[in-house]
Amino acid sequence: MPEHPYGWLSIAPPVVAIVLAIVTQRVVLSLLAGLAVGALIITSGDPIQAFVDLLETNLWNSLIQPGQLRIFAFTLLCGAMIGVIHISGGMLGLADAITPWAQSRRSGQLATWCLGLIIFFDDYANCLLIGNAMRPTTDRLKISREKLAYIVDCTAAPVAGIALVSTWIAVELAYLREGLSNLDPKISAGLNPFELFVACIPYRFYVIQTLVFVALIAILRRDFGPMLKAERKALEGQFNAPKFMGSSENPYDDGQLVPASHWANAAVPLGVTLSIVIWLIYATGAAAVAKSQPGLVGMERIREAFGSADSSLALCYGGLAGLTVAWLMARWRAGIHAERILAAAGRGARIVLPAMAILWVATAMSRMTSNKSVDGQPSTTPYEFKDSRLYTGDFLKQQLLAASDGSPETFARWMPTIVFLLASVVSFCTGTAYGTMGILVPMVVPLAAATVGATSPEELAGSSIFIATLGCVLAGAIMGDHVSPVSDTAILSAQASSCDLMAHVYTQIVYAAVVGTVSTLLGTVLVGYGVSVWVILPLQVVVLAGVILVFGKRVEP
Repeated sequence: MPEHPYGWLSIAPPVVAIVLAIVTQRVVLSLLAGLAVGALIITSGDPIQAFVDLLETNLWNSLIQPGQLRIFAFTLLCGAMIGVIHISGGMLGLADAITPWAQSRRSGQLATWCLGLIIFFDDYANCLLIGNAMRPTTDRLKISREKLAYIVDCTAAPVAGIALVSTWIAVELAYLREGLSNLDPKISAGLNPFELFVACIPYRFYVIQTLVFVALIAILRRDFGPMLKAERKALEGQFNAPKFMGSSENPYDDGQLVPASHWANAAVPLGVTLSIVIWLIYATGAAAVAKSQPGLVGMERIREAFGSADSSLALCYGGLAGLTVAWLMARWRAGIHAERILAAAGRGARIVLPAMAILWVATAMSRMTSNKSVDGQPSTTPYEFKDSRLYTGDFLKQQLLAASDGSPETFARWMPTIVFLLASVVSFCTGTAYGTMGILVPMVVPLAAATVGATSPEELAGSSIFIATLGCVLAGAIMGDHVSPVSDTAILSAQASSCDLMAHVYTQIVYAAVVGTVSTLLGTVLVGYGVSVWVILPLQVVVLAGVILVFGKRVEP
């Protein structure tokens, strides 16, 4: 094998991006700086040529890919749909349908939790709408603002991150797709990002157990740590008044009166989106299977259909259908003028622009560090495209093989744990799950594949270590973002709940640490030793319930 053309310099761009993101909390600028460093390395330090390559070879070519454009379209359509649903009173209608169930402290917490599960499609919408909608009810029931912010935050990114229709899934699929593009074409051709996304959901231990923990806290009526103190103060009528946290303005709100709310104004567009997406996923997959494997029937045909689907197309047209229905209902059912609907759609679309910017530059970073040409062709000879690509994955694979004495399997059992902890730290420091996934996923996929040592797509897809590693990088990104004081969802959860930001972080971080510890010691570590995920999940629930019963105390006398 020829000597690697760049050696350790090939990892400089992602390292620079990670370090700068931690220091500055500006993910887009950090990724752009990493791309600039990579361009300088490829052009041997020529600043003029590096600038041209940065714009043309990396940023422009990452923008114009058809699949990428569909993902951008879905993200914009989904944001626009949320904006229209909001002004039509659909979100308030969902909240109004839930609040009559809240007649006690326990049912109030569970009602807020259920509403968080229902608003699964966007973490921003979840934070802003649930906090504002449920605060009068939780105040009446003497539930602390800290507890409300905690429930809101726990049902924002964790729910959107695993939902099959959300503003997150397109981004997560894009990162997985970019990571797969860095594998051997013989392996990557047999793997489908959507199928891997679904397969790794059970391995997102922190995400799943966070949702379970919120419900257990409510059902068992016990709290501990700073949250217990906050709850007892609220029981005495002392609510934590928020200090200055910046603007608390709801970006979906246009300052005008919302018409009479009704849950159907939200449920129908969301239901249409979900139905169209599922139907198109199956339809596009079934068409592909009919050509490639015409003899398949029954459940095997259905499974292969979902695995062969064009998910970006399904998401794009599902989002378009949902926006259309939301527009029609706002115009003819709620009686809102077309100009106001258009303005609301524009506001909703603008809210998701930062996520799209992160996705764009993160994709460019992934392609720069890959082993494929600008137009996506795989290398046929070693380092064939070294004039535009850094072959970072190839270098890391070589180092892994050398460090493990030719046996990368020795590192496999610790791969999920290492990735989970790394993603958590990066996300905590940067305050963004999107940015963390964009930086790490494309790099982790080929590294995990090399660690497993699979030689076929079936072997790789069937590896619990590989699937768990994918789940752990996505879950770790959410954990770090979940407890970071610079996280957008933490700030929005506190603002919408009228809770002081640092009080929210201080009370939430203890609960998050408990769930994170259980997810690691009784999750990622056990997966590495071959324990089935279906044994791990119930074990974690039992342990979390035990922790609450042992250390928790009732708030009421």
